[in-house]
Amino acid sequence: MTQANPPRTDITVRPADRPGDLGWVVMAHGEVYDQQFGWNTDFEALVARIVADYAADQDPSREAAWIAEAGGERAGCVFLVADDEPATAKLRILLVTPAARGLGIGTRLVDECLAFARRAGYRRVVLWTNDVLVSARRIYQAAGFTLTDEKPHRSFGHDLVGQNWTLEL
Repeated sequence: MTQANPPRTDITVRPADRPGDLGWVVMAHGEVYDQQFGWNTDFEALVARIVADYAADQDPSREAAWIAEAGGERAGCVFLVADDEPATAKLRILLVTPAARGLGIGTRLVDECLAFARRAGYRRVVLWTNDVLVSARRIYQAAGFTLTDEKPHRSFGHDLVGQNWTLEL
């Protein structure tokens, strides 16, 4: 009889407020998406813009970012930023490193993000993703997000299908 692996107790989720956190987010996205999907540096540049905008203009009462750690090493991240629409926030740049997948980190990060959104008074959270990101989509669906539209686009060196998802809080 095979015994299931016990849940890891060394996983923590903390604010992305330590030196190196923001740079790690950009680097990890660039490396992981290149290795997994062959995406070019246009994607890393997009993530760098998202991170730079957050760092320059963050409103701590309405925006936050988190880092997940497993065994004391960075293993994932997610950002929540204000949208241009009133009472709407955007979930951005969710990532779990390949070595840390299957540990529930993505779900924990999204849960943290949504709890913050509720405390901040948002009524809706939106996100944009691509259909090839199957595991992330499963997390979004489990959290209650619904697909609102999708359309093909050419980005990051590939033909992709972009998707917009919405969660009413």
